[in-house]
Amino acid sequence: MTAAPWKGLILAGGTGSRLYPLTHAVNKHLLPVFDKPMIYYPLTTLMLGGLKDFVVVSTPDSIPQIKALLNSGSNWGINFTYVAQDKPGGIAEGFRVAANELQGHRVALILGDNIFYGDGLSKRIEEATKQTSGATIFGYEVADPTAFGVVELGKDGKAVSLEEKPKHPKSNFAVPGIYFYDPDVLDIAWSLKPSGRGELEITDVNRAYLERGDLNVITIGRGVAWLDGGTHADLFEAGQFIKVVEERTGLKVACPEEIAFRKGFIDRDQFAKLVDSKPTTEYQRYLSRMLSEIK
Repeated sequence: MTAAPWKGLILAGGTGSRLYPLTHAVNKHLLPVFDKPMIYYPLTTLMLGGLKDFVVVSTPDSIPQIKALLNSGSNWGINFTYVAQDKPGGIAEGFRVAANELQGHRVALILGDNIFYGDGLSKRIEEATKQTSGATIFGYEVADPTAFGVVELGKDGKAVSLEEKPKHPKSNFAVPGIYFYDPDVLDIAWSLKPSGRGELEITDVNRAYLERGDLNVITIGRGVAWLDGGTHADLFEAGQFIKVVEERTGLKVACPEEIAFRKGFIDRDQFAKLVDSKPTTEYQRYLSRMLSEIK
C-alpha cells in the first residue's frame, strides 16, 4: 500500500509579545534573521527533506503579510495553503485548525521561529520522512532542559518517558520544534484535553505515540545548531550566527530559491527567471553565482 503523502505544517501565529515593539505591526516570523525573513528557516528545513506542500497557520491579521512574502509557492515549485487561527491554544491545536488541509496526509510540523543548521541535518530530515507509520521526534542535548519538552531515552536509544518543562528533568535531551507524524495524528489531536495552562500540548501528542510503542527518536549531535527567535537576544544571536556562517563559507543558509533548484523542484530555466526577477542586491548576485556553479 502506498504511504500517505507528506504535508508540512508551519506554525507562524501567536502575538510575538516577547519581541514587542518589533511585533507591534509585523508578524514575528517575518522579522529578519540576518539577511532573510525568519520563516524562511523552518520552511527550507522541511524543503531539504523533500517536502513541497505546506500549510501555514497564523493569525487573521498576519496571513496577508505572510502571503505577500511567500505567495502560492509556485515560483519555487512548491505549494502554500494558509489557515487562520484566531488565538493561540498550544502547538497541538495547529492540527485541529488545519485539519481539513491535513486529512489523509502524514504531517511534518515545525515551529515558525525554530532555526536549524548543520552537517547531516538533511539526512536526518530525510530519515524522518521515510517513516510510513508512527511518529518521529528529535532529541537535542541542552545544558538546561527545564524550558523544553524533554525525552528520556533507554539504553537502546528508544524513548522511555516524555515531560513538558520539568523542574527535575530525567535527561538533558530537549525535543526541538520539529515533529513527524502519520495520519493518525489528527485523531490524537482531537482527543486531547487542555493542560493546566489551558493549551493543547504537543508533548501529549508525542506521549500518545509513546504509549502505543510508535514513537521514534532521532538524536541530533554536536554538528547541528538549534536556535530560535523568541526574544530580542535570541533574534540577535541567531542573526549573528547566520552572518558568521555565511561570511565564512560564502554560502547562504535557508535560501529557498537555491534549495528548490538543488532539489529539482524547479529546472534551470525557472531558476534563471527567478534570478532575473530579483532586484540587484547581494542576494541576487548570490543566486546568479549559484546558477553558474550548480551543474
